[in-house]
Amino acid sequence: MIPNSTIGTEAENWYEKSSNEVLDVFDSSSSGLSSAEAAARLVADGPNQIKQAKRPGVARILLSQFRSLIIWILIVAGAVSGIMGEMANAIAILVIVVLNAFMGFYQELSAERSVDALRLLTAPEVKLRRDGRVLSFPAVQVVKGDILMLEAGDLVAADSRILQAASLSIMEATLTGESETVEKQAAAFLPGKIPIGDQSNMVFMGTSVAAGTGEAVVVATAMDTQLGRIASLLDQAQSEKRTPLQQKLDAFGRLLIWIALGIVAVLFGLGYLRGTPLGELSLTAIGLAVAAVPEGLPAIVTVALSVGVLQMARRRVLVRKLATVETLGSTTVICTDKTGTLTVGQMTVRALYVAGISYDVTGEGYGPDGQILFADKIAAGDHLPRLLALASVQIGCNNAHLFEEEGIWRVIGDPTEGALLVSGGKAGANRVHMDEESPVIIELPFDSDRKRSSVVRKMPNGRLGAYVNGAPGPLLARCSHIYTQRGVVPLLSEDRRAILSVISGMAKRSLRVLGSAQRDFDLVLNTDICADEVECNLTFVGLAGMFDPPRSEAKGAIANCHAAGIRVVMITGDHPETASAIATDLGIASGALATTGTDLEATSESDLRERAPLISVYARVTAEHKLRIVRALQANGDVVAMTGDGVNDAPAIKGADIGIAMGQTGTQVTKQSADLIVTDDNFATIVEAVEQGRGIYDSIRKTLQYLLAGSTAELLLMTVCVIIGLPAPLLPIHLLWINLVTDGLPALCLATDRIDPSVMNRPPRRRSESMTDRRFLSTMLLTGLLTASVAFGVYFYTLTTKDAETARTYAFTVMVFSEILRAFGARSETESVWRISLLTNRSLLAVVVGTFAVQIWSQHNAVLGGLLKTSPIAFPDFLVLFMFAAIPLFVLELFKLVRPVSVQN
Repeated sequence: MIPNSTIGTEAENWYEKSSNEVLDVFDSSSSGLSSAEAAARLVADGPNQIKQAKRPGVARILLSQFRSLIIWILIVAGAVSGIMGEMANAIAILVIVVLNAFMGFYQELSAERSVDALRLLTAPEVKLRRDGRVLSFPAVQVVKGDILMLEAGDLVAADSRILQAASLSIMEATLTGESETVEKQAAAFLPGKIPIGDQSNMVFMGTSVAAGTGEAVVVATAMDTQLGRIASLLDQAQSEKRTPLQQKLDAFGRLLIWIALGIVAVLFGLGYLRGTPLGELSLTAIGLAVAAVPEGLPAIVTVALSVGVLQMARRRVLVRKLATVETLGSTTVICTDKTGTLTVGQMTVRALYVAGISYDVTGEGYGPDGQILFADKIAAGDHLPRLLALASVQIGCNNAHLFEEEGIWRVIGDPTEGALLVSGGKAGANRVHMDEESPVIIELPFDSDRKRSSVVRKMPNGRLGAYVNGAPGPLLARCSHIYTQRGVVPLLSEDRRAILSVISGMAKRSLRVLGSAQRDFDLVLNTDICADEVECNLTFVGLAGMFDPPRSEAKGAIANCHAAGIRVVMITGDHPETASAIATDLGIASGALATTGTDLEATSESDLRERAPLISVYARVTAEHKLRIVRALQANGDVVAMTGDGVNDAPAIKGADIGIAMGQTGTQVTKQSADLIVTDDNFATIVEAVEQGRGIYDSIRKTLQYLLAGSTAELLLMTVCVIIGLPAPLLPIHLLWINLVTDGLPALCLATDRIDPSVMNRPPRRRSESMTDRRFLSTMLLTGLLTASVAFGVYFYTLTTKDAETARTYAFTVMVFSEILRAFGARSETESVWRISLLTNRSLLAVVVGTFAVQIWSQHNAVLGGLLKTSPIAFPDFLVLFMFAAIPLFVLELFKLVRPVSVQN
C-alpha cells in the first residue's frame, strides 16, 4: 500500500514509458488495485473531480459595478439635479445607474460558471478492474493506478496509459478541437516531447470512445489531468477585462472632473474676492457643475452598445457582455481555430479515382448537396457505373449514420465513414437498399495494425462479397487485380505506379487518402475467420481523397480583415502540413510552415513575444500554448480576439481581449468563457461583428463630441460673464433644461446613426490612442467657442437694451437652437451636412423639429415659462435668434470643406 498523494508524480510524460513501467510506478497490475488500496489512495489524493475555484462574493461583484468614474459622474449629476429640485431628472439618472449595475452584475456572475461547466465533461459512472473483477464505480472514486475499462460510447474518466487496445479510437475534439477520431494502441513507443494529439498510447479525461475497446491504467486524476489543467488556466486567465472604450471613458471622466472642479474653484474664489453674495456664488457654482457634466453620456453609451447588440444578433452574433461590443472595433489580431471556424468542421470527400479516371466532388460537410464532376462537368453516361462500383465499396463497409437536425446534417460514428456515405450517395449508391439486398455476414473492424476494415456480405447471386476500405498503401499490397474501364484485369506494376502517383498527388493537396477494394467468395465462412483469409487477392477499385474544406466565404472574410488592417492568426491542434495548406489557401499565410507546440515548448516568453507578430500559423498546440500566444500578442500592444469551440480553447478565449465561441459546435465551457457567441460558427460573421464594433465606436465618438461641445459652450459662456462681472447669463434651471433637450434624444439619435460604409477601409485603432485626439478636441473647442460667442453676443446686446430676464431668455433660446442645429453637422467629421441625406436618420430630423416646437411653446406657456424663469418672445424675434443660432453650424460646415480629410483612426 502506498497511501500518499505524491504517487506517480515523478513523471508526466507517461507516453514515453512502457505499460509495465507505468504499472510498476503506480504499484498496480493488470488485475487492478485492491479495494483497500483504492480507498486509501482516494483519501490521500481526493475525489476525481474538477475543483471549483474560490469565487468573489455576490456583494463584491455588485459593488465592483460602481468603480467607473463615468458612473460616479452620473451619480453626482443626479445629486445636483435633486438639490436643484429636479426630482424627475434625479430619479431617471438613479434608474440608469441601477440598471447598469445589475446588468454588469448579471453578466459577471454568469461568466463565473465556466469552470462549473467542465464538471459536465467528467463521466458519472465508470467500469474499473478491482480485486481482479470488473465493477462499476462513480467516476469521482477513480484513483491513480486503477485499471480503466473502455468501450464505444464511454466518456473517459481520467488520464490513462493504454494497456490493451482493440480497434480503439477516441474522439478528442474537446481537447484538440479536431473532428477526426484518433487511433490508439498500447505498444506505441513515443520518445521526446509529443503533443496531446499525437500521444497514441494515452487517453484523457473528458474525451469519448468512438469505437473499439481497451484497458488503461490511470496516471492522473482530478486537477492533475489535462482537463484539470485547463480548469486551472481558466482561473488564471484574466476574466475581468477593461475594454479600450471603458479605459478611454474612465480616463476622460477623471479629466472632466478635475477641469470642472478647477473652473468652479477659480470662479468661486474670484467672485468671493469681489464681494459677491455667498448664495449667488453657490448657485453659480452648481450651475457650472451641471454645465460641465454631460449626465446623459453613460446612458448614451449604454444605448449605443445595446443597439449594436441588436444589430449583431441579426447578424448571428450573440453578445454576453455588453461593454465588450466595441472592443471588436479596435481588434488588431483575430486568433482563430481552424476546424469548424475557417473550415466546415466536417470531413468531406473532394476527389475520387476509379478505373484510371480522376473526379472532383463538390459540396461541403455531411449534407447531400453537391455533385461529382469530370472535366468540370457533371459525370454522366459511362462514368456512372464506375462511380457506383467505388461507392458500393465505400458504403458497403461503413458503420456511420447521417441525420439532419435543425437543418444541419450530422454524423453518428466515424467522421471518415460519414464522408464516404455522402460521396457514395452522390454517386447513386444507397446503403438501405444494399443492406436489404446484401445483408452483412461478417464484419472485421478497423485495426491500427492492419489499417483497414472489412465487411463480408451475402450477394443477391448467392455468392459472398468482401468490401474493404483502408490506408491505400497497405491495401494496394494485398490486391492482385484492378477494376478498369475494361472490367477486372490483373494488377500490373505500371498500374501500381499510376495509383501511387495519384495517392502522392492527393497527399500534396493535403487530402487524406482512403483506398477501396473488393473480392468475391465461393467459400463458406465461419465467424472466427481471420482477416488475412478475407483481405487477400483483392480487386483494387479506387481512391477517395478527403479533408475538412475551408468555408466558401472564409477567404473573402480574411481578405476584408487584411484590408481593415487586422491580422488573422490560425491556431489549431491539427497537423502542421494540413494547417499550412489551409492557411495558404485562405490567404492567411503564404506557404509558411506552421509553428508547432513542440517549438513553443522550446521558446521563452520573451522570444515568443518577439516572434509572435511574425507567426501566422500555429499547429499541434495545447490549451496552455494558446493562452501563451494570446498573452504574447497582448504584450505587444495588440487587441486580441480569440475564437474556438473546444474545451482546450476556453482559457485563451477567457484571457483574450474578446473571446468568441462557436454556437453550433462550441462546448458549454467555451460558451461560458466567451464574450460573444457566433451562432453559425462562421468566420465571416466575426468580420461582420468587427464592422459593427467599429461603427459603434464611431457613433459613441461623435455623440461624445456633440455632448462635450455643448458643455464647453455653456462653460465658456458662464465663465466669461463671471470674469467680466456680468450677471450669470444662464440659471441652473436653464442649464438643466438645455442638457435635457439637447443631451437626451438628439444624442440618442446620433448614437444609433448608420454605420459609415468606409469603416472597414481604415486601420484598427491603437490601444493607446485616445478617443479625444487632436481633431476631436479642436472640433469640440471650436464648436464650443462659436456657440458661446453667438450666445454671448446676443446676451450682451440684449442686456444693454432690455432687462436681465429678457437677456437670459434670448441667450437661453440661442443656446438651445444652436445645439439642436449642430446635431445635423455632428453626424460626420468629414462629410458636409448637405451631402448626408436627412432621411437616413429620420429620428434625428423628427427630434430637431419637435425640440424647436417645444422650445417656442415653452416661451409662451405661463406655467413652464414661470418654471424656466423666461419672458415671452415675439415670433419675429424667434426668426432672428434662429439665424444667429445657425451661425456655428454654417461655420463648422465651411471648415469641413477646407480642412484636410482624415479619419480619427
